[in-house]
Amino acid sequence: MSGGRRRLGRVWRRRRPLRTRLALSVTAAVALVAIGVCAAAYVVVRSVLYRQLDLSLTQSARLAAQRDPGAAPGILAGECRFLAAPACAEVVPADPAKDPATPGQLPVDPAARKVAAGTKAPYYTNITVAGFPARMLTTDYAQGRALQVALRADTVEDGIEEASQWLVLTAAAGMLLAALLGHWVSRTGLAPVTRLTATAERIAATRDPRHRIELPPPGREDEITRLATSFNTMLGELEQSVTAQRRLVADASHELRTPLTALRTNAELLARADRLTPDQRERASAALGRQLREVTGLVNDLIELARDEEPQPLVEQVRLGGLVEHCAQAARAHWPSVPFHVRVPAEPVVVPGVPARLSRLLGNLLDNAAKFSRGGLPVEVELVAGLPGRGPELTVRDHGPGISPQDLPHVFDRFYRAGAARALPGSGLGLAMARQIARAHAAELTAEAAPGGGALFRLTF
Repeated sequence: MSGGRRRLGRVWRRRRPLRTRLALSVTAAVALVAIGVCAAAYVVVRSVLYRQLDLSLTQSARLAAQRDPGAAPGILAGECRFLAAPACAEVVPADPAKDPATPGQLPVDPAARKVAAGTKAPYYTNITVAGFPARMLTTDYAQGRALQVALRADTVEDGIEEASQWLVLTAAAGMLLAALLGHWVSRTGLAPVTRLTATAERIAATRDPRHRIELPPPGREDEITRLATSFNTMLGELEQSVTAQRRLVADASHELRTPLTALRTNAELLARADRLTPDQRERASAALGRQLREVTGLVNDLIELARDEEPQPLVEQVRLGGLVEHCAQAARAHWPSVPFHVRVPAEPVVVPGVPARLSRLLGNLLDNAAKFSRGGLPVEVELVAGLPGRGPELTVRDHGPGISPQDLPHVFDRFYRAGAARALPGSGLGLAMARQIARAHAAELTAEAAPGGGALFRLTF
């Protein structure tokens, strides 16, 4: 049964909003403090009032003992049935056989006989006299006798009752204040969380990551503010990613439209091959094959760009010197009119990476340099070992027209092609892919204007 109650409690906590749970927690905490303080105050007030009454009883017992030091058992003085009367006093013998014939107003119990016999210490008791509350002190009096002194306790009881009523009202007001305080704390303390939730729901509904959470002014930062700041940073990254994705799709659509239109035209032309001369059919077939290769290369490049990181199982230690020589040899076969001058250090230069991907990176750099090289001017490739505190560095330089200042910030953008390159082959994805492969290998690829003309690409691991 207790296990079921615990499960119900957990389900209730899970289903309640965080604001409600926080308000209830604050209310319960403040209410417990208020109730504890009021209970402690009640105990203190009751103790103080009874202590004053006990002090009056002690003084009355001392006066009665001084006034009649050797009185016989029976009533000494007072009529404590009345509120304004002085304390009533009676002498109680240790032996019940010596009790007076007329019983007194105060009750006599076995404990009073023990006090008279000297075997028990004096004590206080609450009694009822003539239907009214009273307080009685039983103390030693003489040999074999005890003295009982009583006072009406109406004023003390009334004071305790009035104090308890005020304390109950105070506790109720404290609980009400605790509820209001808990509600205020939950609203103000969770306001940033509410804004964060609203922003997340708005983004989920509109699919627009441009929304941001409003932050408090400087100097009022806290943990919730840092969470909101981190969420805004994440939204900024998401917005950039979505923008880049949309731009990629738009650029890819634009780049694919022209070759696909040409493919369709040539395919329709070849469908009417009986109306074409052999020379026309040959030219249309060659154009169709060339356009198919262009579209295939463009699609492969897009697939490569869609990968953000390299597959870890394929990472191995790669000797850069041999890889540079191999890529330069492949570039010489592809660009026979361009000389490639390669300088690599004698000592081996090794970096972790995926050989095929690094070959693609170097191949793109060499193809880009060869494409812009003027007739007879070489492409210079140099690999240097890492200096202290730095990794190895590879530079590829051409002696072409170089990169204009307005084009330099966009060299690695997808599908970006400078004005001088629009008439040259390529889709504008080679350098973007090269930078992505470099970053996946913890390297940095930069472009700059080479001294004396041309472009210089620097790959630093």
